Amino acid sequence: MSSQNQLFPEIQTIVQSFNFEGISPERKNILQPLADFIQQKVDTQSEIRLNLICTHNSRRSHLSQVWAQTAAYFYGISNVFCYSGGTEATALFPKVAKTLEKSGFKIQKLSQENNPVYAIKFAENQAPVIGFSKTYDADFNPENGFAAIMTCSQADGGCPFIAGAEKRIPITFEDPKAFDGTPQQAAKYEERSLQIANEMFYVFSLIKK
Repeated sequence: MSSQNQLFPEIQTIVQSFNFEGISPERKNILQPLADFIQQKVDTQSEIRLNLICTHNSRRSHLSQVWAQTAAYFYGISNVFCYSGGTEATALFPKVAKTLEKSGFKIQKLSQENNPVYAIKFAENQAPVIGFSKTYDADFNPENGFAAIMTCSQADGGCPFIAGAEKRIPITFEDPKAFDGTPQQAAKYEERSLQIANEMFYVFSLIKK
């Protein structure tokens, strides 16, 4: 897998271990509309705005936002802006930050309130992803011209219409929350994070510049 841009070493090692052949044909069909959206924007030299949406904007939507932004940088796809939001705001779950940190991201907690703000860096000279919980239509997120990517089945079923979305794309993931408080928690968060990473990198690997 050739890259144009270097990530932090631990992330780079993970990325080099990805096996896109391991993604099932059914799953690739689910991911294809996202690749098509990105490709169309690249072809027209337009900004690419992705809003990754889950119910609470606490786990899967943040993992998807961070890995999608990282993949865009790795493959040298410019003008990609990844956001995340929920149908309600809670907080970025601390285990998500720990899981990303274990994968090599450099994370700084910028505030201490109930919904803390995190700066999540994937490369030396790139701006960090700003992670905190918010609704998908919060002021921090784009108002229009974005793809709404539904990362959980609850949000997908509960929000058939996302105002301002140019395209609505369901790409749902199993919730690692089911393993909170169990001995498998760390392993399951890592497993879900790596699945999301593998699939987001697969999508961006398809893009022709």
